[in-house]
Amino acid sequence: MSVITLNEFIIERQSDFPYAKGELTRLLSHISIAAKIVNREVNKAGLVDILGESGVSNIQGEVQKKLDVYANDQFLMALKSSAECCGVASEENEDIVAFEGEIARNGKYVVAMDPLDGSSNIDTNVSIGTIFAIYRRISPVGHLATRADFLQEGAKQVAAGYIIYGSSTMMVYTTGRGVNGFTLDPSIGEFCLSHKNIESPTSGTIYSINEGNYIKFPTGVKNYLKYCQEKDEPTNRPYTSRYIGSLVADFHRNLLKGGIFIYPITEQNPTGKLRLLYECNPMAFIIEQAGGKASDGYETRILDIHPDSLHQRVPLFIGSWNMVENAERFVAENGNT
Repeated sequence: MSVITLNEFIIERQSDFPYAKGELTRLLSHISIAAKIVNREVNKAGLVDILGESGVSNIQGEVQKKLDVYANDQFLMALKSSAECCGVASEENEDIVAFEGEIARNGKYVVAMDPLDGSSNIDTNVSIGTIFAIYRRISPVGHLATRADFLQEGAKQVAAGYIIYGSSTMMVYTTGRGVNGFTLDPSIGEFCLSHKNIESPTSGTIYSINEGNYIKFPTGVKNYLKYCQEKDEPTNRPYTSRYIGSLVADFHRNLLKGGIFIYPITEQNPTGKLRLLYECNPMAFIIEQAGGKASDGYETRILDIHPDSLHQRVPLFIGSWNMVENAERFVAENGNT
């Protein structure tokens, strides 16, 4: 059985984007290189002084972990050196990072990313990941990237993906032509095609939500959770509760096995908590390409939301199509209370 590497696969699919002339191919390749570097550091983090807090906070007010900062720097360097990316919006940076230099200014793409999702789990050896979204710039080529390049609806993404650093390291991505997964083979240092044309089950038996916040959830969400926990053999209930606390890890499991991930509004986060640009949009693009659904819980498609700020937060209901539709029904029956 022949092994298809990520680079080979990307090059084979290059014909899907005649307008790109290879730029998107090179950009995805540079992202995979940065992922390999970060993966190496994640694997040895317990052996060196790279765990713990860096002493500064990011724009979210969250104390940055040292590995967060390292991952952010590695992806910034890789994207800048690709010569195809003119700017980056990152969870770790308050404003966009517009790359200087003539070559970078000529880049046709911008990238929004969460360089290390689930970083609070770093020192407990729980799976963490990287999430990225790629857009074609709308500002003039040859100039510095602007905020407007990033404040585009998720439906305008040309590619999106995530890397999960777990028992094995995987990169899953889409360019709008289905979803494919690649597992890193450490013996050759290459991502190899392991999950071709991923299709999410229409329904599942897993629900993922931080039930510790139950008292703060809207009534519709509470009622849906009660539904998930009730016994009903024809619908395979009760469902199984699985919540890791790392969006990448929870999403990846549900994508493959079928399930729903919910991060609703709460009293503390009345507009939601997850970031639209570099968490919800890329995951929504992936799940839709795999046959699933992503909404804000109120029947608004995530990919149709027009962002008004780089770090805008929204509620997220994402996963198997039937499960998301059913959760939306419970929310709709109870309004916003």
